[in-house]
Amino acid sequence: STLDKPQIEEDPIVIVGMACQFPGGAKDLKSFWELLEQGKDAVGEIPKNRWDMKVWYDPDPNKAGKIYSPYGAFLEQIDQFDAEFFGIIPREAIAIDPQQRLLLETAWQALEMAGQNPQKLRNSQTGVFIGCMTQDYAQLSYSPEAINAYTGSGTSVSVVSGRLSYILGLQGPSMTIDTACSSSLVAVNLAYNALRNGECDLALAGGVNVIITPVISLIESRAQMLAPDGHCKTFDQSANGMVRGEGCGIIVMKRLSQAVKNGDHILAKIYSTAVNHDGPSSGLTVPNGAAQEKLLYQALKTANLQPEQIDYIEAHGTGTALGDPIELESMAAVFGKRPPNQPLVIGSVKTNLGHLEGAAGIAGLIKTVLALQYHKIPPHLHFKKPNPRFDWSSNIFEVPVGGKPWNPSERQRIAGVSSFGFSGTNAHIIVGEIDSSLPQKS
Repeated sequence: STLDKPQIEEDPIVIVGMACQFPGGAKDLKSFWELLEQGKDAVGEIPKNRWDMKVWYDPDPNKAGKIYSPYGAFLEQIDQFDAEFFGIIPREAIAIDPQQRLLLETAWQALEMAGQNPQKLRNSQTGVFIGCMTQDYAQLSYSPEAINAYTGSGTSVSVVSGRLSYILGLQGPSMTIDTACSSSLVAVNLAYNALRNGECDLALAGGVNVIITPVISLIESRAQMLAPDGHCKTFDQSANGMVRGEGCGIIVMKRLSQAVKNGDHILAKIYSTAVNHDGPSSGLTVPNGAAQEKLLYQALKTANLQPEQIDYIEAHGTGTALGDPIELESMAAVFGKRPPNQPLVIGSVKTNLGHLEGAAGIAGLIKTVLALQYHKIPPHLHFKKPNPRFDWSSNIFEVPVGGKPWNPSERQRIAGVSSFGFSGTNAHIIVGEIDSSLPQKS
């Protein structure tokens, strides 16, 4: 009824479960945190089971039909899947995009971590919001004689979210979002709003990305977006591109009142989410600093926070010579007025995992929630000399090269996470610790 409406709006949204499968052996939250804390870079050579780099490699970035960077951050066993567990027959399982399969496994783990028996969610108002921007498996599956009854649903991006809802019997909103690199944070924004509006009582949000064909690497080679050495050197003067990565990250979200009622272990509170578009800029795929600034202000305003209340920003930080300074300028414009002894700590998980494309934003969000849990901001890698296209002399920013303690204190620990798409769609999420006076399971 309309009487219930204001109460929902006063009811914050919280994260009660998470799960991930990322490169570098980060097959769960614990091993992901170890990778982050130890300052590991998960990038390696492109595995032979994806494509033969001998055929595709040429160091000349202008060579048509060739890829000039032989590196990426890859998952180990994307071909393994327990179809029987999810009630899928073998013939259909073979037709299913590994992105769908990886999502099913990761979502199941996230629900278990949330203390939620997935089997008890049948017919519930649970929403599914998943970012996904690549369709490599479809390209492999479309030879005319290979198409069968399962090809359509097996390779459709819409079914990435649809199959998860179907297999778990969930009846809330279900959608796959493609805003390119910002897809998974836009998914979190949609989940957040659906929970606020009462469209669902529980939401699964995140993103998935699996790299199987060289097509996007060819496209990015022609656009000279890739780092020849395979490292994202975010904010560094040697930044010369990104490296592609794959993985899956999922968070479980609900309204605080229900989490408390249920005795859930609350991992973090989402203070606000914001999404906008670059609008008129110097080029469709060129980042727009003014739009990024507006986005950050919008997120702060919705959260009812002042810029100096933010301790840490998990930046989009693709490690490109031009993109990094634009993001630094927009962060400086918003967060510049800080007490001198309290710089804004900034980092990017892309220095560890590369750019996870449709799962990039959720990787940054999960990293940030883990940092809240472990009371430590993990090291930001490959930062030796600051990018000279930005004036660092005001000391607004601190880059945590060796990691940094982030202990609970008088002030609430709050962070922002940014994700920008080359489509022009930008997303930012403010997340922080929950008020410790709330009753919850330890």
